[in-house]
Amino acid sequence: MDLKLFDAKSSLIGPKGMMLNPFSTSNFMAASISSYKGTCACLSTSQGAVTLVGQEKYEVETCSYRYDGSNGTSPSIFCTEKRVLDAFDDEYGGVIVNPDKLPFDTNVFASILSSSLSVWRTKGKKGIWLKLPLEKCDLVPIAVREGFQYHHAETGYVMMTYWIPNGPCMLPANASHQVGVGGFVLNDKNEVCVLVVQEKHCAPELVGLWKLPTGFILESEEIFTGAVREVKEETGIDTEFLEVIAFRHAHNVAFEKSDLFFICMLRPISSQINIDDLEVQASKWMPLMEFVEQPLIKGDKMFKKIIDMCIARIGKRYCGLSVHKVVSKFDNRLSSLYYNVVDDPTSLDCPDDSCFGSYT
Repeated sequence: MDLKLFDAKSSLIGPKGMMLNPFSTSNFMAASISSYKGTCACLSTSQGAVTLVGQEKYEVETCSYRYDGSNGTSPSIFCTEKRVLDAFDDEYGGVIVNPDKLPFDTNVFASILSSSLSVWRTKGKKGIWLKLPLEKCDLVPIAVREGFQYHHAETGYVMMTYWIPNGPCMLPANASHQVGVGGFVLNDKNEVCVLVVQEKHCAPELVGLWKLPTGFILESEEIFTGAVREVKEETGIDTEFLEVIAFRHAHNVAFEKSDLFFICMLRPISSQINIDDLEVQASKWMPLMEFVEQPLIKGDKMFKKIIDMCIARIGKRYCGLSVHKVVSKFDNRLSSLYYNVVDDPTSLDCPDDSCFGSYT
């Protein structure tokens, strides 16, 4: 609780909007203010001098005043207040702290964070989300001492959380999956060939292996656009997305995260290979059967199954999942839904018949 002094020039708003001089005994009355935004100050002397403790603006959650003019001293009004970090409520009964309004001073932050938790606990709030930017990393140890836990970190910030109610924390965990894509690209200029690459950096047992172009999806990137981008970066070949042929789900892959890997069939719209990726040693069009007969490919049951599905797709004996843009009423957002459509349920006639390039 901080102590705040109003000098003789201060005024209060009365119950009917009247401006009152707080030091006039005839006009004095108790006042209560529910919220106030301004520079926080603390008591210095009874003559009304004020010392600032910070230039940041914080919300004053509760503020009560009392008149003190005993023993012949100059009458003053003292204010006790709880300062609260600038924040807004989320839709689940929690609080999201505004990272742009956090103080830089560690002592000020420590005081206001403790006060804020007290207020939020009284209000029955649940989860607290505290995003600390890189330039305010000195505040991290203070939050840890208050009981905050790490949630996740990005290049420019660390996200911390605090669960107020007794019992297990119900806040959602950090993202649990990484998403990768592989591009299966065929041409039939002379014979059926698949676009493959050799990586510069790989495990010793994979040296010399010709593999599909692969990579990770970027933040906010679609699966189908990520597959097209990865093929372009690793081979220089422009492609068009056709279908998701299959996907693999594995666990404890990198940093104990799970992994989703989508095999996408792409149609080439150019044929000139131009490597512009530091991770790729070489790239070429390789006869499909030669690719399949590589020992590491031939001996891998999962990958052999994927190749079987790709070959079945060429023969129209298997349909993958094509992308469709839809809007859900639940969130009014445009999303990508992957599914296949067969107009005649008695026959398997996949859309976009040709999987091969149309370049010359």
